[in-house]
Amino acid sequence: MHGPASHGWLLVALCAATGAYCLLRMRSHVEEQRRAAGGEALMGFGMAAMAVPAAVFTPPSWAWPGYAAVFGAAALHALWSARADAHHLHHLVGASAMAYMAATMAASPGHASGHGGSGIPLVTGVLLLYFTGYVLLSGVRLVPVAAGGGGVGGIGSVGWGDRPELARACRLSMGIAMVAMLLAL
Repeated sequence: MHGPASHGWLLVALCAATGAYCLLRMRSHVEEQRRAAGGEALMGFGMAAMAVPAAVFTPPSWAWPGYAAVFGAAALHALWSARADAHHLHHLVGASAMAYMAATMAASPGHASGHGGSGIPLVTGVLLLYFTGYVLLSGVRLVPVAAGGGGVGGIGSVGWGDRPELARACRLSMGIAMVAMLLAL
């Protein structure tokens, strides 16, 4: 992604930490949480890889189409999974956004903007609106869980993979990172 290197490294750290926690969530005893955590880990690590500052590392020309293919496949998987659970629609939008950003970067890897004209392209604007709304809604959903968390005894008996407030915090941080990446596009 284009933009200041310090912002890029902060995004890399945030997304990599989120991806690592999602890997821990894959050890959950609840099957649906394991499946969702796998897709979220892919998103976290993919976002971390794409957020590495261009001034530090310029990916080879085949990397962006490769990212687009991986996230396109993830979007198809999310579309297939959405038949059983509507939460996968968010995964579909996220994976599609990643594929879109990778395709945009493949089309113009050396420019500060992923488009030729002035202003924000329509797809980027729609994705920014979606993820901004998602971040705001996720933040609101996180507050009641933190306020009524159930005390210290209740938290200690739940494994790391089964803590809903941490899963929501990870989704919130990935949403924030997605907004930042779309703005840098």
